[in-house]
Amino acid sequence: MSQSSVILKIISLPISIILICLGIMTILGGHITPGGGFQGGAMIASGIILSVLVYGIGNSPIELSHTYIEVLESIGALGFVIFGLIGLLLGGFYLYNFGTDLLNVVPAATQAIFHYPDVTNAGIIPYLNIFVGLKVFAGLSAIVIAFAGFKKFVEEGE
Repeated sequence: MSQSSVILKIISLPISIILICLGIMTILGGHITPGGGFQGGAMIASGIILSVLVYGIGNSPIELSHTYIEVLESIGALGFVIFGLIGLLLGGFYLYNFGTDLLNVVPAATQAIFHYPDVTNAGIIPYLNIFVGLKVFAGLSAIVIAFAGFKKFVEEGE
């Protein structure tokens, strides 16, 4: 059982939610502002980690199961690889930005899906940021949750 103070328990959940929201905002705006998938994923993971550290592994209000984390990490990795392979097939290079298509090799129908008439058009970069953010968030969260579970296992064994 966690031995955190009442004040920490009252304040950590709103701070965790704010960290998660800021991480999502960093991921979604990563193609036009400093930051991106890695930074946003680390911010989301820090919100989860704060909740786990203050409340404990079993009592955390933000509880993620092993399979949920596994699925999110797999989606992040798979999405990144799929976008890379699509770029390889359409443009000839792995992770070729087929949304902007600087070499004019991508069919117009495919380019129209990821290209939008805006000066901040980044093609597939926002999607890659989302996949990287999922991967980083799931990876960092899984590490801390595993350590917290191991600590609980050791404490119960004594």
